[in-house]
Amino acid sequence: MQGLTVGKIFKFWLPLAGTWLMMSAEGPFIAAIIARLTDPKFNLAAYGVAFSFALIIEAPVIMMMTASTSLVKNSQSLSKLRQFTWALNISITLLMLVLLRPKVFSLITINAMNLPQYVADLTYTATVILLPWPAAIGIRRFYQGVLIANHATRRVTYGTFVRLISMGSTALILKQFPGTPGVYIGAAALSAGVTVEAIFTRIMVHSILKKVSSRDAGPGKAPLGFGKISRFYYPLALTSMLTLGVHPLITFFIGKSAMAVDSLAVLPVVGSFVFIFRGVGMSFQEAAITLMGKNKDDDRLVTRFATVLGLSLAAGLVIIALTPLSRIWFIQVSGLKPELASMALTPLLIMGVFPSLTVLISFQRALLVRKGKTSPITLATIIEVSMILLVLYLAIIQFRIVGVTAATMAFLSGRVAANLYLYVQLKILSRKVIPPPAAGRSSIG
Repeated sequence: MQGLTVGKIFKFWLPLAGTWLMMSAEGPFIAAIIARLTDPKFNLAAYGVAFSFALIIEAPVIMMMTASTSLVKNSQSLSKLRQFTWALNISITLLMLVLLRPKVFSLITINAMNLPQYVADLTYTATVILLPWPAAIGIRRFYQGVLIANHATRRVTYGTFVRLISMGSTALILKQFPGTPGVYIGAAALSAGVTVEAIFTRIMVHSILKKVSSRDAGPGKAPLGFGKISRFYYPLALTSMLTLGVHPLITFFIGKSAMAVDSLAVLPVVGSFVFIFRGVGMSFQEAAITLMGKNKDDDRLVTRFATVLGLSLAAGLVIIALTPLSRIWFIQVSGLKPELASMALTPLLIMGVFPSLTVLISFQRALLVRKGKTSPITLATIIEVSMILLVLYLAIIQFRIVGVTAATMAFLSGRVAANLYLYVQLKILSRKVIPPPAAGRSSIG
């Protein structure tokens, strides 16, 4: 990657962006199918709750792609991080089985979240169907990180394409069976898609694993042990756990809000559409980790690229939110009833600048990972989650704002607070002398 140019950045990043765009499509696709089947409001609400449970369970392995991108350098580090990944996968699967104990599940959904019994029953079966999801995500993200670190980003895109084909085929086949609740179809499609993608990614990474396994650590290089992995990964895992863990809490608050069931039905539709834009921003983190750190000119070029990307994504979402395109999406594409579509317009506009904030935080996190400073990432997430919960409490409990509107206000407020904190931390670190990391890798390990 000598002589970095805008074209080279774009060529490296584009497959990652394509991957996230394709993943972004699955949410609207599933929501559109559910919205066109029996009892769409209740099934969309159950889908949103079940998916939030799956997200919080998978949270500990979400950052495995960042870890493998940064830490896998030779046969020894590959072996250790792979063992670490499998330990996490087993742990989160056991945790999901605990959640699925009927008494535990009822305590959370009926007693704590105040869900109607019918919605809770739909949610339970959907969560059972999603049982393979977390471990499959862990496997997939570990091997995707190895692909990215070895500049094979196109293979990541191929895997996601296979995932979408598998997911879409599963949904369309199950849709042919009359009476099948939409939330069951959605959960089955998600589980099938990510499982097939994990298997396909492992097949594609085979040749690269052989090359990595042939590399020695080199004389005087300390081996990567579980202690070093834990110190590097713990703040990242805690970050994703806090980020994704807030979703069930948001659902809890919405359950106590005005127009609760309507809000639970609308939120996943709004969220999945916004994810199309912010997912592109999220894709930039691993690209920045890999491309930055060689010299100041390259770093400035990557920074300018991120700036243009963030502004472009925000502008696109705001334009859609302010024009009839939004109603076309919500009614014609997503299949919402006109009254629910009208309810979605204000939350969408509130989230208009969120994609640019996502590019910013991805860039900020990449800078910190390259410096081997992952703790500020966790602290920023704690600030973000705290702000989300504070705004939710004030908006829903104190001011009785409609749930989905309150949730988007909280998301935006939390992200702004996290961005500001990381900005200050990076300013402080820039004044310190930090040993440069190995080219294209984190300094830890």
